[in-house]
Amino acid sequence: MSQRIDFTKAAPNAGKGLFAASAYLSQCSLPLVLVDLVYLRVSQINGCAYCVDKHSRDLLKQGLAVDKLVLVSAWREGGALFDDRERAALAWSESLTLVAQTGVPDADFAAVSAVFNEREVVDLTTAVSVMNAYNRLGVSMRLTPAAVSALGDA
Repeated sequence: MSQRIDFTKAAPNAGKGLFAASAYLSQCSLPLVLVDLVYLRVSQINGCAYCVDKHSRDLLKQGLAVDKLVLVSAWREGGALFDDRERAALAWSESLTLVAQTGVPDADFAAVSAVFNEREVVDLTTAVSVMNAYNRLGVSMRLTPAAVSALGDA
């Protein structure tokens, strides 16, 4: 599968808002590892190979254990590998990403609000929203994951 369009070249200003939001999120109230866990989980749900590859690599660079990384897609069965805040963030990420099915119920909001303050909930929600937008670009434009590029099959 080859890339369809390089959106950063075809429409350089189109991604400006997303890039600005990403810059904010890299310095927001949440730890970067948590933000990248959210990015990874959202990307797994959306099937964005480019973003799954990118955020897996980012997490490894930040020192996340491989044992934990490989269980992000099955975090509910990961037990003590994921702390309360990580579990709440991953559950919130799933509820928001699957908004058409979940409707983001009050119970999900109550659960995330139990371990995050209001600013953190907003930052977390922004992270999920931004990654969903990036995933739509990644999947539709067929962005090439680094792992595929390394093989020369791009």
